[in-house]
Amino acid sequence: MAYSEKVMDHFANPRNVGEIENADGVGEVGNSKCGDIMKMYIKVDNDIITDVKFKTFGCGAAIATSSMATELIKGKSINDALKLTNKAVMEALDGLPPVKVHCSVLAEQAIKAAVSDYYKRRGVDPEPIVGNVPECDSCGCGG
Repeated sequence: MAYSEKVMDHFANPRNVGEIENADGVGEVGNSKCGDIMKMYIKVDNDIITDVKFKTFGCGAAIATSSMATELIKGKSINDALKLTNKAVMEALDGLPPVKVHCSVLAEQAIKAAVSDYYKRRGVDPEPIVGNVPECDSCGCGG
């Protein structure tokens, strides 16, 4: 299984690792069957994601996709962050092996879960904005 240089770089030197104290939104998604669990924290100011951090338990591809996803949404509006697709994350990493595509899906879902939590904390129903966010253990990768 060959990984791109970008995947290896984000695995070896992940960006935005950690937690944000008093985060405005926290999302956790994963699948215990395949062992990948992602937790994403966002700080929002005037509808802009000013800071984002993650903690991922999983393979190198899961860590790399989490790292890249945080880089792609930092400084962006919530709307733009919600438009980020797993395909865009994979393209930014110069591709992933087919058996690791589910990792990029988890990264997309973690962002949506964090934004969903952000809206819930503000008393706003997130479903019309974010859609239905899968709970942890439902990424469907089949592990």
